[in-house]
Formats: sequence, structure tokens, C-alpha cells
Amino acid sequence: MAQAQPEPASSSYGLRREVLSPMETLAQSVSTIAPTTTPVATIPLVCALAGNGTWLAYVLATAAVLLVALCIGKFARYSASPGSLYTYASMILPPSLGATAAWSLLLAYIATASSVIGGFYHFGNVLLRDATGHGTSAAFLAILAAVISIWIAWRDVQISARLMLWIEAISVSIILIVLILVLFRHGWHLDSDQFHLRGMTGSGLRLGLVLALFSFVGFESATTLGAEARNPFKTIPRAVIQSALLAGVFFIVCAYTEVLGVRSAGQDLATNPEPMHVLARFGGLSVLGLLIDIGALVSMFAGTLACITAAARVLLLMSHNGLAHGSLRKTHARNETPGLAIAVTGVAAVVPTVVLAARGASGLDVYGWMGSLATYGFIVTYALVSFALPRYLRAHNAYRAGVQIIPWLACAAMLLALVGNLYPVPEGPYGKLPYIYLVYLVAGLAWFFFRSRGAKPTLAQS
Repeated sequence: MAQAQPEPASSSYGLRREVLSPMETLAQSVSTIAPTTTPVATIPLVCALAGNGTWLAYVLATAAVLLVALCIGKFARYSASPGSLYTYASMILPPSLGATAAWSLLLAYIATASSVIGGFYHFGNVLLRDATGHGTSAAFLAILAAVISIWIAWRDVQISARLMLWIEAISVSIILIVLILVLFRHGWHLDSDQFHLRGMTGSGLRLGLVLALFSFVGFESATTLGAEARNPFKTIPRAVIQSALLAGVFFIVCAYTEVLGVRSAGQDLATNPEPMHVLARFGGLSVLGLLIDIGALVSMFAGTLACITAAARVLLLMSHNGLAHGSLRKTHARNETPGLAIAVTGVAAVVPTVVLAARGASGLDVYGWMGSLATYGFIVTYALVSFALPRYLRAHNAYRAGVQIIPWLACAAMLLALVGNLYPVPEGPYGKLPYIYLVYLVAGLAWFFFRSRGAKPTLAQS
């Protein structure tokens, strides 16, 4: 069987071609994950469900995400375009499923941006109150984060990538220093409660695993830079797999050390609003708690910028393929960025956050609600791409015996995650999110079928 070759690079769609280095491409995925936010905001929520099995929930989540990353990496070795996973699905699956992937992925990036904007105004007010004793308008902080992100994303994709890279590198480094201090203070022996999973239940682990998956969403967003990354058939697959693996190792270490450190300090991680402050004090350097709050703030901003960058490129290709209004395909002549698509996705991200803030929702509530909504879009898209991979490899003479095992395992993992999100039915606002996603998806597909009646969209090739 002939060796498969990468397809010719696609049109740049008016974007700046091959400008991003491998590290800048990796920065896109890492910043969308926003790794600093997980130890601060997500791990305590997982601990409330999984208890001493929190580290195991992250081990299993890492395994599931790596399966999906391997599937996406296979696509990315042969295809590169701004459409990301939407392009991969649409090349193989029926048009309606391609449209499902497009609308789901667009929602996922926009809702993730809304989520981290909520986190931004939460940490912004935390820092302001610590410094001055007074906070400020949550809506103002949300709009500020969105406007600056829109401007940077419009101005220069390379500036965006470099800024995101430095922000996350500094924030993660500070957290790692705190974790090392905690482990040194505790002593280099294993925590028997965690390794014996004392008190953990099967249902708690299952629900904790679903929540742990949210920590990883967006790891694939480097694929939206298919026109802008240098040597995309090599750098993008590596960025996707590296971001999933690096994030997984970081989250597992954080989960283990946070449970250990907060308990050693005589407190409960599941109910503690400032776990990193507790760990910093336990480690003997309280000032690092403040630096981590600052890191969380800028990481939320970096996540906003990364999500708007990714969402705008998906919307750009959707416009080229007839799934969105034709005006959204325009790019700025000098900056070579999709200006109108950036503005639309930025506004779409900030509006629900401002509305929720005006109704009195806390930043962490917005972070949880919008993040959970984004998870539905990501899970569905990941499942569709994994499902499409075997047929894609056959079409490119790259199919081998047993190659379908990883895609089927990835599909199964995503379906289990989806079921875990839906059953048992979540309480409160979380119970409404599946219906919001379904209404949105039905509206997107209705637009797709309406447009198809006049002229069938030509789905992008790589």
C-alpha cells in the first residue's frame, strides 16, 4: 500500500501564512486550556465529588484526552486549514454531521471564552478588594477583557501567540514552585489515603471524571492555525499531543498535591475558596498565593484571547463554506486577521457574561455554567472526528489493521463523558444546559438546511 502524503496546503483565506513558530503554535492550545485555572477553580470541584480519587479522575481524563489527541493528530498530519476539527469531520461525514461539528465547535470556543471572562472578573475583583478594600463592576471587567482580547486578536496573531505563551509559562511556574514547597514540607513519602482511594465512591469518580475533562477542553485549538503555522503538518500534530500530555501531567500532580497539602493544613479542599493560598502558607511563602491569583487573572485573559482567536477562524471557514454569512470571510488587508469574525465571536462571548453578571451571578458561577455548556460542544465534536478517522485514513491509503481501535476507544470515552454529563440530571442551572445546547444546534442545522436548499455548501478541503 502506498505511503500517504499530506495534501497540498489549503488557501490561506486571507490569513498571514506560516508566521507562527512551533512554540507559538503550542501556545494557542495551552492558552485555550488555561492550565492555571484548573488548580485554582476546577480541582476543588472535582475533589468535592471524587475525594481521594481526584488524582485518579485526572489520570483517566488524561488517558481519554490522549486518545482523542491521537485521532486529531492523525488528521493534522495530512490536512491543515483554519476550520480545525470542523474541516476534518466535514471531509468524511455527511454534510449534516459536518455542520453539526462546525456549530458545536463554534459554540464550544465561544462558551469557553465566556467562561474564562467570568473567571477574569472574579479574580479581578478578588485582587482589587485585597488591594483597596473595594471591588468594581463585574460587567465592566468582563467588557474590558473582551475588548482588549478582540483588539490583540485583530492586530496580530503572532503578538497574540507570544503574549499567551509568556502568560501561561509564568503562571504555571509559580504554581509548580508552590507544589514543590508543599511536597518538601510534607516529606517525600506517598499519601496512603489517596493511593488507597479511601472514601471514594464509583459514582463520585464518574462525575469527577466528567468535570476533570473540562480542564482539557480546547487542547486541539492549535488546529485552527493551519494556515498560519510554519510546517503545519508537523507542528500542529505535535502541538495537539504535547498540550494534552503536558496538561495531563500538570493536572495529575496538582490534584495529588492539592488534596495532600490542604488536608495537611487542616482544611477541606472541596469547600475551600482559596486552595492555593492555603498551599502557599503551608509551603512557607504566603506571597505566592497572591502571585497565583494574579496568574489566574492573566491566564483567564489569555484563555479569552485564545478562544476568540480560535472561534474567529472556525467562523471564517464556516463563512467560506456557506454555513455563516458571507461578510464574515473578510480579512484585514494589513493585519491579515479575520477582523469581523473576531468582533462577532468576541461580542458573542461577552454578552452572556455581562447579562449573567448584571443578574448577580458570581464569576465562578459563570465559569462553571458556561464551561459546562462548552463541554457539550467539545465532546460532540471530538466524538465525530474520532468516528470519521478510519474512513479518512482509508481514503489516504494510511489505513492499517487495528488502526480503528484508538478511534473507537476515543468515541466510547466521549460518549461515556456525554452520558456522565446528562445522567443523573444535574441540579439547578446545570440541568438546563443540555437543552440550551440542543436549541442552539437545531437553529444552526436549520440555517444549514435553509442555505442548502438554494446552493449546497462546498465544504472546505484541506
